[in-house]
Amino acid sequence: MKTIIAFLFILITSLNYAQEKYPTNYFRSPLDIPIVLSGTFGELRSNHFHSGMDIKTQGRQGLKVYAAADGYVSRIKVSQYGYGKALYVTHPNGFTTVYGHLSNYADKIQEYVKAIQYKKENYETGNLFFKKDKFPVKKGEIIAFSGDTGGSGGPHLHFEVRDTSTENVINPMFFGLLVEDTKTPTIQKLKVYPLSVDARINKQNNILSIPFKNNGNGNYIADRITAHSAIGFGVSVFDQLNKAPNKNGIYSLEMLVNGKRHYYHDLETFSFAESKFINLLIDYRYFKKYKSRIQKTFVSPGNKLSIYEKLINNGKINIENGLNYNIQIIAKDFNGNTSSIKIPVVGKENNALFSSQKDTTDYKIIAQNFHKFHNKNVTIAFPKNTFYENVFLDFKVDNNIAKIHTPTIPLHKSYTITFNVSKYTEAEKKQLYIANVDNVKYPYYQYTRKKDSTFYTTTKALGKYSLLSDKQKPKIKLLYIKDNQWISKATTLKVKITDVGSGIKDYSASIDGEWILMEYNHKKALLTYNFKDKKLVGSKHIFKIVVSDNVGNTKELSTTFYKKQVN
Repeated sequence: MKTIIAFLFILITSLNYAQEKYPTNYFRSPLDIPIVLSGTFGELRSNHFHSGMDIKTQGRQGLKVYAAADGYVSRIKVSQYGYGKALYVTHPNGFTTVYGHLSNYADKIQEYVKAIQYKKENYETGNLFFKKDKFPVKKGEIIAFSGDTGGSGGPHLHFEVRDTSTENVINPMFFGLLVEDTKTPTIQKLKVYPLSVDARINKQNNILSIPFKNNGNGNYIADRITAHSAIGFGVSVFDQLNKAPNKNGIYSLEMLVNGKRHYYHDLETFSFAESKFINLLIDYRYFKKYKSRIQKTFVSPGNKLSIYEKLINNGKINIENGLNYNIQIIAKDFNGNTSSIKIPVVGKENNALFSSQKDTTDYKIIAQNFHKFHNKNVTIAFPKNTFYENVFLDFKVDNNIAKIHTPTIPLHKSYTITFNVSKYTEAEKKQLYIANVDNVKYPYYQYTRKKDSTFYTTTKALGKYSLLSDKQKPKIKLLYIKDNQWISKATTLKVKITDVGSGIKDYSASIDGEWILMEYNHKKALLTYNFKDKKLVGSKHIFKIVVSDNVGNTKELSTTFYKKQVN
């Protein structure tokens, strides 16, 4: 009972402290529909935490997006990937709100952005920064329209709150942007890890999955295990909100040992710089193999995340012979809905010896040192601290494929892969590029730098890499238009572009010799031009498009169409 009272006191105190830091009535919702989320703040994503909340837009695009509070548009960026069309509003209270995956901006902003795009003759604008007097906005003013641009997986609004001075992101729910949620998190899997050479779990020195029962109402009980020496735990857990089937992230994870907190983290705030350490929070090897994330309740070497609080022994538990331990792992969502799993552990010494695997590789990595290895026509170079800990690396080259270990070890920095291409002719070199070939059916182009007899690329992923040749030109297909056709009622011109080799690198289109802005939806391989952009002179027009891939193969297409400008 004392433990429960103490916990409630800590929870209430922390919430009151958060409310003092973050005003709960300052920001309004950026949309005028009920907030239903497809993604929560701090969710575990590939190589990063989710930095905002993804608000569903009822499967539609073009919903009005409102300024969450008074302020000014301080930054705009249009990008093919990432946030797509994004807008940043800086507020006088020290916070900045961010709106991503937009379809368009409000009229005066859209006009400015489009002028920049036409001036640069490029869809992507880069970062555009503004002073206070350029685009001031009022709370509730329409600043944009929702969409599906960039790396979005479907129509929604990505919404963030940042500390203006540090750029750290903060959970928007602390500002009163709450959602209906009465569901407890769901625990899917429980694993236990030996964390020392002499550690034993059920007489083994292996990572084990522990069976458990769901007793309902967020209460789980695991099978009893025996253990000795240093061990740690991990869980796979997700949360669901009301009115949405999406499997979202949790807010906090805690571990008690005999009623005393040994581990705790929550997703109140974090910096973008530390987000990559997510790969040390999770069981990365398990994730790469099974596409499921186990969150560890102990801190691995090299992990610099700031989300942890008051850890004991970094969450590692030293099990002593003859003692009983009651382990409890507690998962919470932001609304306080709680699930917990209890794990009975009996300390039992086991002196069984296990034969350790002998390291047979010649490629030993000392994490704090620079390393450079050669094998046949391939050289790999790792800067200092690329790895989080020392490892023995597998490195083989067979049939022109460089097998650089397996992609189950997270890297802190990028390393360089260099191929010697002196055996190829100049004509052959033009068609070559470096690709990741972990998936043989779908090779992935790596940005390839070419210098005389060597090609090189940088990457943060171990795995298989090879030189591939691309001799095929991209393909261009006009949609809903034929040569010499009248299209008087058409409001847009659409083109589909594809490439089966190195992938699309660039495109450029014109009407009657003047560059036009075609917005590229890479998910649908679709280019779209809006006839409102420019006034057409006369009725006969020539449309021309040039598309190139990443090795320089180029395809051109032109067509004549007839259209009179309608005022």
